Amino acid sequence: MSQQPSRQDSPLPSAPATVAVFASPASWIESDALAQCHQVAALDGMTHVAAMPDLHPGKGAPIGAAMASTRLYPFLVGSDIGCGIAVFPIRLKRAVPERLAARFPDLDRALHPEQDADDPAWAVVKGDIPAGHIEGLGTVGRGNHFVELARIGTVFEPDHASRLGLAAGDLVLVVHSGSRGLGERILRAHTEVHGAGPAPDPGAYLAMHDDAVRWGSLNRRLLAARVAHALGTEPTEPIVDQCHNLVEVRDGGYLHRKGAAPGDGRDVLIAGTRGTPSYLVAAHAGPDAGHSVAHGAGRKMSRADALRRGRAKHTVEELRRTPVGSLVVCGDRQLLFEEAPTAYKRIEQVIADLVAHDLATPVATTVPLVTYKTPDLGSTPGNRRKRGRS
Repeated sequence: MSQQPSRQDSPLPSAPATVAVFASPASWIESDALAQCHQVAALDGMTHVAAMPDLHPGKGAPIGAAMASTRLYPFLVGSDIGCGIAVFPIRLKRAVPERLAARFPDLDRALHPEQDADDPAWAVVKGDIPAGHIEGLGTVGRGNHFVELARIGTVFEPDHASRLGLAAGDLVLVVHSGSRGLGERILRAHTEVHGAGPAPDPGAYLAMHDDAVRWGSLNRRLLAARVAHALGTEPTEPIVDQCHNLVEVRDGGYLHRKGAAPGDGRDVLIAGTRGTPSYLVAAHAGPDAGHSVAHGAGRKMSRADALRRGRAKHTVEELRRTPVGSLVVCGDRQLLFEEAPTAYKRIEQVIADLVAHDLATPVATTVPLVTYKTPDLGSTPGNRRKRGRS
């Protein structure tokens, strides 16, 4: 649980915070995103803004940044409190993408404690559901959220990978999701009264925030369990589970992360795209970087631009089979274009920037086999029946 610092307000007006950008000249960094960093730096009480190489503009605040302040600003965390990425080992006899894609359950359909009481996925729930929030349990959500079956590709640090129980060729489930409607409800309750201003009662906000962080972690476990059972195997505990939308009480102040993963001695999965590897890294970022690392490749196109350009270059079927040979399960055609690999920065450049700034060491890559975005219920009648039983 977060503990609020003893002092909330600075008695005197402070100078704008320092801004540090951990990216090389070769990286794609939008001027609008940099402008947002400087706007945040000018907020009362801000002390430092660390921008990651996946930096891109967000709604009111940059995505891909760690922002330190003596005041707690809920809008810097955003509505998807607790969003993060977890990695679960999974054992399957054969990994044929075409067969496995058809067996993924409908992860838009929430699990209900009473109506779905006999679903085996509930076994991963230990204790009460945080905040008693049952809406959306076991669902992945939209946007850049996904559940992915992947294979361990290149192993850069065999000893580290071995400590995690991983070797080249092993299979994992990568789950990227957040707190669904719970985080949105928490932010809305603040903004309706205080707008983009600081929390007048940091302790009250942190109590709700911590529930959303725990809820997001629980939901990632439920998602992994639902998929594991649907694929005919048993769920496992995550070997990595790091939240990248949260606020942490640190050094007498508040460290806000929006699209930035904790990088102080943690193992972090930095997501690529549906058509590229992701990178499992050992993070070792210091205070200049806000003790943080990137959380993914980062967008280089807005959703509107990706939709417009994608429709001119690609067909739906082209986007359902990626350059690495994996399959994308997505019944939402617009989302397929919005989330196309070309809409994102090169993950290799993001990782290279982290390495160059001594923020992280690559441990291994994960190569997609099946990436689930939304159900494709119109594929086959048999497929629809399988999803109905999940």
